[in-house]
Amino acid sequence: MAWLPQRVRVAPRRLLLMPAQRYNSSVDPKQQLNHRRYLEALDRMTPEQRLKKAFELSDMTRRLVMQGIRQRFPDASPEQLRDVLLTILERCRNNNY
Repeated sequence: MAWLPQRVRVAPRRLLLMPAQRYNSSVDPKQQLNHRRYLEALDRMTPEQRLKKAFELSDMTRRLVMQGIRQRFPDASPEQLRDVLLTILERCRNNNY
């Protein structure tokens, strides 16, 4: 992984760990209404549907991250792109385990 830049920028951990209340204080009412509707939709789903949705969201997130990596490193090989992805995932994983 010598070809990688010294730093692969990742969102600061403090942003990932902020309590939900700090976000809600500055969110406009329409977004709060949408969030409530989202939670209501989740409540109507069966456990199987929720699990399927979680897998879909996970896959979509992975594809978006890979697309961003490809844009940042257009000349990288597939192996190098995978190394960048693994570096980002390692930095973002939950360190509480």
